[in-house]
Amino acid sequence: MDFLTLKKSNCKNCHKCIRHCPVKSIRFSGNQAYIISNECILCGHCFVVCPQDAKQVVDDTEKVKVLIQSGDPVIVSLAPSFIANFEGVGINSMRKALKQLGFADAEETAIGATIVKKDYDRMCDESEKDIIISSCCHSINLLIQKHFPELIHHLADTLSPMQAHCKDIKRRNPNAKTVFIGPCVSKKDEAAHYEGIVDAVLTFEELAKWLADEDIPLDMDVDNTNESKARLFPTTGGILKTMEKRNPEYTYLALDGVDNCIAALKDIKNGNVHKCFIEMSACAGSCIGGPIMEKYHNSPIRHYKDVIEYAGNKDFDVPQPDRIELIKQFDIITQEDPNPSEKEIKEILKQMGKYSSADELNCGTCGYNTCREKAIAVIAGKAEISMCLPYLMDRAENFTDTITKITPNGIIILNESLEVQQINENALRIFNLKSDKDILGENVVNLLDTTDFITALYDGMVIRNKHEYLSEYRKYVEKTIVYDKNYRLLLCILHDVSKEETQRVKKENISKQTIEIADKVVDKQMRIVQEIASLLGETTAETKIALTKLKESISDE
Repeated sequence: MDFLTLKKSNCKNCHKCIRHCPVKSIRFSGNQAYIISNECILCGHCFVVCPQDAKQVVDDTEKVKVLIQSGDPVIVSLAPSFIANFEGVGINSMRKALKQLGFADAEETAIGATIVKKDYDRMCDESEKDIIISSCCHSINLLIQKHFPELIHHLADTLSPMQAHCKDIKRRNPNAKTVFIGPCVSKKDEAAHYEGIVDAVLTFEELAKWLADEDIPLDMDVDNTNESKARLFPTTGGILKTMEKRNPEYTYLALDGVDNCIAALKDIKNGNVHKCFIEMSACAGSCIGGPIMEKYHNSPIRHYKDVIEYAGNKDFDVPQPDRIELIKQFDIITQEDPNPSEKEIKEILKQMGKYSSADELNCGTCGYNTCREKAIAVIAGKAEISMCLPYLMDRAENFTDTITKITPNGIIILNESLEVQQINENALRIFNLKSDKDILGENVVNLLDTTDFITALYDGMVIRNKHEYLSEYRKYVEKTIVYDKNYRLLLCILHDVSKEETQRVKKENISKQTIEIADKVVDKQMRIVQEIASLLGETTAETKIALTKLKESISDE
């Protein structure tokens, strides 16, 4: 089942989830991120880091309500990290509120943790395995089952505290249904996979929302009992703090965070580790750093303090079941390995603009540690070439360069200090510059009057096709200036109209000369006409009007 889902409308293709996914179990297609269930270890990192809340945890509140309505008693197993999530609220206050929701009772999962830690001590005392890895964290179990199957025999074949406790509840209450409530996403998968032990799982978020909907307050009352040592379990090293650690042959150590655990598993795989009991937690800080808590209540120091102060010095008084009742089987979950050839990898690298090892920046912006990992992911259908930021930047720059090169206009880009950031070849020609290095970083006042730039920058006006004569360069230009507020840049487009202007001036000179000649002709003709008219005794008015119209016509041209 998919307990982490994607809300497509929220996904903005930022790649943040793949950057934080420790096992790269996210596939991108059509600018959307999809979780690959068969590879996912349900650590919840993608849920925590997603800035758009595109990752959602499947809500089982309605399922639990149906269990309550069934008539069978429904008993809660409450994860020991509850004291950190619901600060200042002890188990008695939680039990009171949960009963108001309809639960028959509520107990601490730490009771089951006591059973589990005793079995861990037994394993170490009997030197049952060379290396023993705690199996309390289901995300770590999935990590080994899916990505390190050759190490599966190192997992402690013991029920998790959640399972041990719920099994104990059902032993004492044969008709009961059990609901685990905690800070973890992967427990939903564990409950579904190992049927018949835990009937449903809620997160602290789901419980808090349910309580709020029913308007049920939580009493601020931290009850203390000395028989509660296993309450330490949700902290890093908490399991070790509860164990006896009697076997001197073993080294006991704790690791938290998936990356640290992966590094250790690689070391074990290479045969570099022996005679160790290793407490592994997928979350940094262990369960008090769980995905639901971290998303909304990330306060590791305060949470650690809350748990330590709430825990006692002695074990819960709980009978230890027979070993056979605690055995847990782990199956290998096979993965498809694309195993591409070197030729295929290099072909994808070329498409990403990586023609040599020097081009492989391994910047990680795509989410993968190296360009080769990204190329393999592309071959496997998990990634897209366009996820490479340097590739996109190069493509955008090349596209921009192509535009600036082929345009007949001069283009100058300035920052808000009016310093030249980019200039194309046509602009260099206009200003008789040999190289852009002669002007880049310099103030545009060295080329043009700054008045229009200041107007565009501070008044937001667009200067459009302003005719201007650059006397120093003997050029006529039509100048357009636009200020981009988003990028905080000024764009200046210069259309060189020197040739057109020269032709216009030449035409004006010809027209002027024509008019002057026409004036002389008119004057001469007028004298002749007047002389003829006087001889003929006719008026010169009509002739004068005709010649004047001819002159005006020439002037208009």
